[in-house]
Amino acid sequence: MPRVVVAGKIHPDGLAILQNASGVEIDYVEDVSAASYEPFMATADALLIRTQPLTAGFIDASPTLKIVSRHGVGYDSVDVAALNKRGIPLAVVGDVNSRAVAEHAAMLMLSAARRTVLFDRKMREGDWNYRNSLDAFELDGGTLLIVGFGRIGKRLAQIAKGLGMTVLAHDRYQDSASIEAEGVVAVDDLMEGLKVADVVSLHVPKVGAEPLIGAAELALMKPTAILVNTARGGLVDEGAVLQALEERRLGAAGLDVFVDEPPLPGNPLLFCERLVLSPHNAGLTEACGRRMAISAATNILDFFNGSLDPALIVNSAEIEAHAAPLRA
Repeated sequence: MPRVVVAGKIHPDGLAILQNASGVEIDYVEDVSAASYEPFMATADALLIRTQPLTAGFIDASPTLKIVSRHGVGYDSVDVAALNKRGIPLAVVGDVNSRAVAEHAAMLMLSAARRTVLFDRKMREGDWNYRNSLDAFELDGGTLLIVGFGRIGKRLAQIAKGLGMTVLAHDRYQDSASIEAEGVVAVDDLMEGLKVADVVSLHVPKVGAEPLIGAAELALMKPTAILVNTARGGLVDEGAVLQALEERRLGAAGLDVFVDEPPLPGNPLLFCERLVLSPHNAGLTEACGRRMAISAATNILDFFNGSLDPALIVNSAEIEAHAAPLRA
């Protein structure tokens, strides 16, 4: 009888799939923190996890763990190498959140360009005449650079073209022909793309310790440009972004993900007027939350039934590589 730890609040329809499955026991912890689910890992056969860390220590302290299912597609917070050593698959959801995240990225672009948060505050404070500051600009006719041209990037390109933007895309894993088949301009050199973009939107995983967009990259961008990150905290150097905004070397930014989540009280990001912030909720619409919960729960049941889609297992090759010497 598998025992499933659900670490973090999920949509009731996803939880119901596990609750209604024959022979499944559930430990449900609504709090999204590592400390809250750690006590249940000693007896866990499966873990459904949201954004909180899953460390090698947690994995080592989970002797019966057989499957980890992410409530999403990213897994930066999971120690995949530790899972590989144990032969534990890490499953992610399929294409259930790309449209929601692309919409959110477009919202941040528009909100940053039109200074929505700032104008809202000025009006509530009684400063009606701030409307005459002309402190806003249009996206129509501008150029968007999408960094990472997967499902989310492709959907954002469709939205941006509908707004009248010219769309460029940079993706180190795709050739120019496949990118341009989507009706956008392929950019091989990220630095050259940064120079001409009015908006830069990030849709790539975090690779390595260094940020993708740091002080050097920001220095290449137009002083009126907008930077949007709905992908991963750490992709941008937050301090460098703040300095660029304060010195008016960057027009605005929209951030949904952060190095520290949630940002600590007093974090200067929280006080910058040219930043539009959201609490890592790009994929957390009601409909998308339901789809992710159902998919993450189904992945666990499919694993125990022997029918888990191999395309949803992100470390299948690594598991096979570790298992091969044992079979020899």
